[in-house]
Amino acid sequence: MSVTGTVGASGADRPLRRDAERNRQLILQTAHRVFADRGLDVSLDEIAQQAGVGVGTVYRRFPTKEALVEALFEQRLQAVVEIGQQALTDPDPWRGLLTFFERVSDMLANDRGLREVTLGTRYGREHVSDLRESLQPIATELVAKAQADGRLRADLSATDLPLLSLMVAAVADYTHHAHPDAFRRYITIVIDGLSTGRADTTPLPFGPLTDDQVDQAMRTWHPPRR
Repeated sequence: MSVTGTVGASGADRPLRRDAERNRQLILQTAHRVFADRGLDVSLDEIAQQAGVGVGTVYRRFPTKEALVEALFEQRLQAVVEIGQQALTDPDPWRGLLTFFERVSDMLANDRGLREVTLGTRYGREHVSDLRESLQPIATELVAKAQADGRLRADLSATDLPLLSLMVAAVADYTHHAHPDAFRRYITIVIDGLSTGRADTTPLPFGPLTDDQVDQAMRTWHPPRR
């Protein structure tokens, strides 16, 4: 009798666990879609409404906005590091650098939530700090290899890259409804500015910002209201 009861309880638990995981994935998918379009100001209550689940279901899985954001963007942030690692393996250093810059800029431009996490400091601070620590040596090597190859202007620093991404993100923020792909035009303009292909390249007026100055710039960034 006790054995039968145990089996029955186990069988009853399994569908509940499947339902719980299904709800968790549904909440994450919904949050990804909504955050990508509207940013991180969307409330957990609205995420629940958009997902078609009860508010209590969301709060059981993710008791705070911070918990939901970290669960959602941990893999996205790791993907940025993997893009950089892949770029380092490219036998053409210039192409590797451009691939890294273009792919990361594309991710940021098409996901407002991701750029708020990456460029801001309200959510996911620990993951973003880890991301920057992981990306710094990657970006430094990408820049050094492209400069040694003679294709990248010699006065560019790895600390310039996140600020260039910030420029592209600003274009995406302000042109999202007018033309969602407008940022690609400005990526092209930036790339031409990175190249040594022009004989009349204008020297940069002063040196690059330090890591601390870049962090300060990121901390003061905030997305525009839509």
